[in-house]
Amino acid sequence: MSSYEFLIGLRYTRAKRRNHFISFISLISLLGMTLGMTALITVMSVMNGFHKEVRARILGVASHAQISSYEGSLYNWEKIGEVAVRNPQVVAAAPYIDAQGMLSHGSMVHGVMVRGVVPADENKVADFGEKMIAGKLDQLTPGGFGIVIGRELARTLNVFQGDKIVLISPQGQITPAGILPRLKQFTVTGIFEVGHFEYDSGLALIHLSDAQKLYRMAPNQVSGIRLKLHDMFEAPQVIRELAAILPADLYFTDWTQQHANYFRAIQIEKRMLSLILALIIAVAAFNIVSTLVMAVTDKQSDIAILRTLGASSGSIMKIFIIQGALIGVLGTLLGLLGGLLLAYNVGDVVAFIEHISNTQFLSQEVYYISKIPSDPQLADIVTVAVVSLILTLLATLYPSYRASKVNPAEALRYE
Repeated sequence: MSSYEFLIGLRYTRAKRRNHFISFISLISLLGMTLGMTALITVMSVMNGFHKEVRARILGVASHAQISSYEGSLYNWEKIGEVAVRNPQVVAAAPYIDAQGMLSHGSMVHGVMVRGVVPADENKVADFGEKMIAGKLDQLTPGGFGIVIGRELARTLNVFQGDKIVLISPQGQITPAGILPRLKQFTVTGIFEVGHFEYDSGLALIHLSDAQKLYRMAPNQVSGIRLKLHDMFEAPQVIRELAAILPADLYFTDWTQQHANYFRAIQIEKRMLSLILALIIAVAAFNIVSTLVMAVTDKQSDIAILRTLGASSGSIMKIFIIQGALIGVLGTLLGLLGGLLLAYNVGDVVAFIEHISNTQFLSQEVYYISKIPSDPQLADIVTVAVVSLILTLLATLYPSYRASKVNPAEALRYE
């Protein structure tokens, strides 16, 4: 830090005597680097927040992993569940029955996905108990023929807790008049809202034993088993381990397969936005190139004098590399500070802008996520900082090389 190359490079960062335009361009490069870093970190944090929020809402209803059968039903699900729970990553297992049906109330009819569950077990693998806005999941009892539906579905059918609705099963009964669908009246015992339209508008929960009776299944027959894991990201590894010890006729899936397209689309969007915003940092790096080229042109006589005093070409390169690196490092540090401050307070900033502009960016009536989430991740921040520093150092190489090739005799000819 005490070397003359560093001291001269630090001095050249500000052109005090003759060319103030160079210091102005240096300031613009610094602000561009800071702005690019701030915008990139903030956007990546917001995208991570949206990804985390959507994933939490989907997996609050769906499962981390599922075990089913290629034949469509399991008969020995208790033993399979016991084997699955022995895995250290598996928190709980719950049987389920998946079927299709139609709900009717008055003149309104709506198709739904019917899920038969055991409330005590279902609360261990899903978050329905926390998402109830009316009634409780535990009110589903064997033989009670109660049903729990989503908020949007209840609004579509215009029903409330305690109302009677008819569930129509596609499995028909053969009668002299032909094949007629099976009908059963259910009582709405609860209404949930998970914040995901697909489930709030098209999912109905009934007790497992009621589903077995309605869909003519044996008392020990289910569609499959739902699993909850300690770490959801270990789901692919867990199902591979279970597939190795469980019968070969079972079918294993996890949340990364069930919702692959959805999460892949979010990830691609995040990468494209990051790439576009990274161009701001690239522009700032090009500004550093122009700044150093002008500095080299302005300081040719100084370079010649240093060379005549014995400075090597490498020392001249170091001077201008240090000058450009100082701009890049300072811009990166300020950008990191600004990005983290904005990422952790983006909700308050957006609320303030909404207040002064009297507008609402994410209306609760339109969007299920009405607040802008943010989730700064260390890996993203480190990656952005490293890329910024690399671009900065690369931007200093050509101007510094030109400075090292300045001929002292030519530079001092007209001095």
